[in-house]
Amino acid sequence: MRPSGRKPDELRKVSFERRVSKHAEGSCLVRYGDTHVLCLATLEEKVPPWLKGLGKGWVTAEYGMLPRATGERMRREAAAGRQSGRTQEIQRLVGRSLRAVVDLPALGERQITLDCDVIQADGGTRTAAITGSWVALHDCIAWMTSRGMFKTPPLKDHVAAISCGIAGGIAVLDLDYAEDSTAHTDANFVMTGSGGIVEIQATAEGEPFAESRFAELLALARKGVGELVELQKAAIA
Repeated sequence: MRPSGRKPDELRKVSFERRVSKHAEGSCLVRYGDTHVLCLATLEEKVPPWLKGLGKGWVTAEYGMLPRATGERMRREAAAGRQSGRTQEIQRLVGRSLRAVVDLPALGERQITLDCDVIQADGGTRTAAITGSWVALHDCIAWMTSRGMFKTPPLKDHVAAISCGIAGGIAVLDLDYAEDSTAHTDANFVMTGSGGIVEIQATAEGEPFAESRFAELLALARKGVGELVELQKAAIA
């Protein structure tokens, strides 16, 4: 039995609350169980200097955890004077994941930045950030479309992310902290609504895992991402 009482292939309760910011062009508060991430999309009529004049846009992300997102207060990274390697790695992952489903030339010379702030962490903050950011990005692009900024909206597909792992010898979907902290293997899968793989991060903690076990995790991830995409569709309907 999993600590949460869930079945091996069962997601935590997932929800998307849209339009939680009156200022951001797109916003979403995503909840994966007790992991809550605020995702805000900001439009800027400019691109990074290295993209100027190339006729295409950019989608990027920033990620952070509030000091009491975890059991003990963490010092703000701004107070420390630098971002941790983990923070940089996650925000790059979020940006890559979203760019995979955006037609950047169709976006024009504009940049959309997704700010992902973890309000409460209980495992899977990066996967929640990706899935919630897609909803915020969708609403930002809808805001732009309603103002005649596109001939063809540049959002090509859904993208969502989920964790899987081997805990207690069993392949399980959507690890919370209790499982993530003890899992023998854990992996994060980013996939599109049409089933394409954007990125896989998989690590063995101690003993290497067999290819057959990876196949189990991949099958679970496909199921989980499929359910998340359906929840995204319901949220934006």
